[in-house]
Amino acid sequence: MPQIAYADEPRINPLDVVEHLAAVNDWSFERASDDEITILVTGKWTDYQVSYTWMGDIEALHLACAFDLKVPERRRAEVATLISLINERLWVGHFDLWVTEGMLMFRHALVLAGGTEASGKQCEALLGSALDACERYFTAFQFVVWAGKGAREALDAAMFDTSGEA
Repeated sequence: MPQIAYADEPRINPLDVVEHLAAVNDWSFERASDDEITILVTGKWTDYQVSYTWMGDIEALHLACAFDLKVPERRRAEVATLISLINERLWVGHFDLWVTEGMLMFRHALVLAGGTEASGKQCEALLGSALDACERYFTAFQFVVWAGKGAREALDAAMFDTSGEA
């Protein structure tokens, strides 16, 4: 009985798609390897360092969006409570606190199982959801870290939307 070998067709590296997205938008980026690219994006409240990592073993494009807001040890429990309140509201992605570094970040992944290739729209949507969440909740994190507010009070203040003009 002959043995038949099956080989998948080579796929386009999803980070090539992300690199093209960064170039088209004129964002600074650095391609550290075939599996990682970091992009700097200026937001309304702060600058975001967005790292995409291609995780070939699980066929997922992972996004981590960090911003410059270190959480001092004395505020970490309240920030953890705030993260829990925020994550309950999110449909995709989540916030994390890396305790040893005191660093906040938003994380999300795009699963590309079975040889599925990432499209520009998918990579753009992944980044868009991260930036939208970070912009939406950044002030809540500031209220807890810098103003010493409680998680619920900070979230309520951040979610307050004004309408009309004065």
